Amino acid sequence: MRLNEIDFDDVKPFDGYGPNFFRIGGEVIEGPVLATHAGVNSWGGLEDREALLALADKVDVIFIGMGKEIAHIPADLRKALERAGLGVEVMSSPAAARTYNVLLSEGRRIAAALLTVGE
Repeated sequence: MRLNEIDFDDVKPFDGYGPNFFRIGGEVIEGPVLATHAGVNSWGGLEDREALLALADKVDVIFIGMGKEIAHIPADLRKALERAGLGVEVMSSPAAARTYNVLLSEGRRIAAALLTVGE
């Protein structure tokens, strides 16, 4: 088996997570987070649709992490994102962080909007 070291260049991958925080590129961010190749910011959660819609010309797909377990996002949010031309993939936050890291290492135009896993 051949192992290859992943090089993220100047972008920041998810390093870990815990109750109510994420560690991204060595920095701890409390609460929900929005990550793209351009940077990482706190996110206002599912009600903060404007932050997601602002990515319409910058990314192709947004991975939305719903916390510890997968759940549906509000139908009107999904429709708004899809109307803006954004692909939407909903999964648990740990799975979304892992998927984001893999595709980020490939140079894909992606974003991850993750809710925390809670206590």
